[in-house]
Amino acid sequence: MPAVTMPKLSDTMLEGTLVKWRKKKGDKVEVGDILAEVETDKATMEMESFDDGTISELYVEEGAVIKVGDEIALILGDGETADSAAKAKPAAAEKKTSAPATPVAPAAKIPAAPAPRGAAPAATGRIKASPLARKIAASRGVNLSSIAGTGPGGRIVRKDVETAPTGGVGGALSAVPTIRAAHGIAGEEKSIPLSGMRKTIAERLLASKTQIPHFYLSVTMDGGPLMEMRKELNALAEKDGGQKLTVNDFILLAAARAAAEVPKINAAYDGDAIIEYSDVNLAVAVAIEDGLITPVIKKASTLSLREISAQMKELAAKARGKKLKPEEYQGGTITLSSLGGYGIDNFLPIINPPQSFILGVGAITKQAIVNEHDQIVVGHRMIISGSGDHRVVDGAVAAEYMNALRRLVEKPALLLL
Repeated sequence: MPAVTMPKLSDTMLEGTLVKWRKKKGDKVEVGDILAEVETDKATMEMESFDDGTISELYVEEGAVIKVGDEIALILGDGETADSAAKAKPAAAEKKTSAPATPVAPAAKIPAAPAPRGAAPAATGRIKASPLARKIAASRGVNLSSIAGTGPGGRIVRKDVETAPTGGVGGALSAVPTIRAAHGIAGEEKSIPLSGMRKTIAERLLASKTQIPHFYLSVTMDGGPLMEMRKELNALAEKDGGQKLTVNDFILLAAARAAAEVPKINAAYDGDAIIEYSDVNLAVAVAIEDGLITPVIKKASTLSLREISAQMKELAAKARGKKLKPEEYQGGTITLSSLGGYGIDNFLPIINPPQSFILGVGAITKQAIVNEHDQIVVGHRMIISGSGDHRVVDGAVAAEYMNALRRLVEKPALLLL
C-alpha cells in the first residue's frame, strides 16, 4: 500500500502545515476517515484517508510544514509490513532518497541558526530539527546549535526547545535586533509566526495593491425601504417558523443581480484580453480566527432571497468551522466585503485578484435627512463603496453598476421578482 502523502488541497497550494493529527499510530482507518487537519494557503481543511488499514507510522509532527507530495504517514493493509510496502513501490520511486526507517519530520526550509563561537559544526553540516522546533526556537530566541536533540537520530524536537534557556549558549541570537529594539520601543513583545493563510493574504494583497490600478467610488443609499421589507418578511418567517433574513442577505442578492445587469463589471484582466463571465459567482469575505476567507455563492444572480440567505449561512458556518471544500471558496468573479456589523460606516476594500471589482458595505445608520418636502426627518442611510481595476473597468461602467445596485437596494421589492 502506498504511503500517505501531503495532498494538494487548493489550486495554489505548494505546501501545507499539519495542524493536528486526528488519528494516532496503531489506529485502524477506513476510506473517508479523517486523518489530520491541514492548513493550506487558504484554509484549514480535513485530510481524508484513501485506504483501509492500520496506521503504521506518522512521519511528521504537528506544526510541521510539508511540501505537496511528501510522505507524512504509512498505512498498512492486512498482512502487510513496512518492508513489503516498500518493495511494492514503483521502480521510479526507488530512485528517490528513501525516508529514514524511524519516523521523523522533514527538514524545514528556513536556514538553521548560526552556531556560537567555538562550537563544533554538526557532522552533517546542518542542524537537525523538526519544523515545529525551529518555529518555537525562532519565537523564543533559542539558539538551536546549543541544544542536544533527543529525537530520532539526534534530531531536535519541541520538548528540547521548550526546556532550553532563552537565547541558547552565550545568547547568540540576542544580538539580532527585533523591530522593537530597532525602533526603541519599550516593553514586552510577542512574536507570532505567520500561518499559511496569513502569508497568502499578505502576498496576494500586496500584489493586488501594487500591480492593479485601483480606483474607488462610493454611493450613499436609502436603507429605509430595505429595513421595512426585512421587518415584514421576518415577521412572516417568525409565524411560519422560517429563517430570518439579515440586511446582508438583501445586499448580497442586490450585488449579484446588479452584476448580471452590468456584465462588464463581472470580468477579469487576462494579459491580452478581458474575460467577461456569464455567471455571477459572488465571493463573500468571512472573518475567521487566523485570517479571512471568501466562500463563493455560485450563480448568485439566479437565486431567490431565501436561497441566497440559506447558502450564505451554510458557507459562513463551514468557513468558521474550517470545513470548506476547495470548490466552495474557488471560482469567484466579484467580491463583497461587509463591515457594517462591526459598526463601520464606510471603507475602501482591496481588490481580490484575479477579479476586477469588490464592494465594501457599511452599516445602516439613522441620520437627519431632508425629505422631498424639504423637511428634516430621521432616515436610514448606508454607504456602499466599490474598488475597481482600471485595466478592466472604467469609471462610467462602475457608476452604471453602482446605480443599478442602488436601485435594487432602495426598491427591495424588485429582489422578490
